Amino acid sequence: MLKGKLQLFLSLMRRIKGARITKERVIENYKRYQARVKRFQELGYDIPKERDFIIEKSQPVEGALLELGTGKGYFTLALAQKGYCLTTVDISQEEQQFARMNIEYFGLAHQVNFVVGNAEQLGFADESFDMAFAINVIHHLNQPFKVIDELMRIMTQQGKIILSDFSKRGFEIVSQMHGSEGRYHSSGKYSLKDIEKYLLNKNCQLEKYHTDFQDLMIVYKGRH
Repeated sequence: MLKGKLQLFLSLMRRIKGARITKERVIENYKRYQARVKRFQELGYDIPKERDFIIEKSQPVEGALLELGTGKGYFTLALAQKGYCLTTVDISQEEQQFARMNIEYFGLAHQVNFVVGNAEQLGFADESFDMAFAINVIHHLNQPFKVIDELMRIMTQQGKIILSDFSKRGFEIVSQMHGSEGRYHSSGKYSLKDIEKYLLNKNCQLEKYHTDFQDLMIVYKGRH
């Protein structure tokens, strides 16, 4: 099975102009992904479990799906492995490359449309999507309210936005993880509480859920 996945991955990557992909690079990228997941588990944060929690509370997951903030693709992969097709947007092409390679390694490239873009000015028409996910993104944003307005613009009238970010305990673990890699992770200027206040002033309907590591808010653009 591993050999088959690698062959499929290599076949797909050869279609990308100028890509220099070797079997060793494919395996190394996958090992990096697995090592990070394992390290988070050792610190107490189970990435697959937290992603499953978000997807379960977001049901029904249907229609045209958007993910904002691909990052390394943890949530992208979680959605694709459950059979969903989606468009995922990130401002960093480098981060998306990690995610893209992982998605293609698992043979799921046909389910994911990767787009490099700015969340403050998304290049999609009004009411293009039925659902949008922004997972562990809010604390990275300099102008989160502008981003929320963009998400509201591209949502259908009965659409919903799923926002999740780390809890206090979650941020502690992420800081430990980044520290072990010689990096610093900021908890940001804005939180989900700030977004909640902003959305309540827009008369949106909200549902909130929590784990020890994640805070989750489902935003309904229209009545449901």
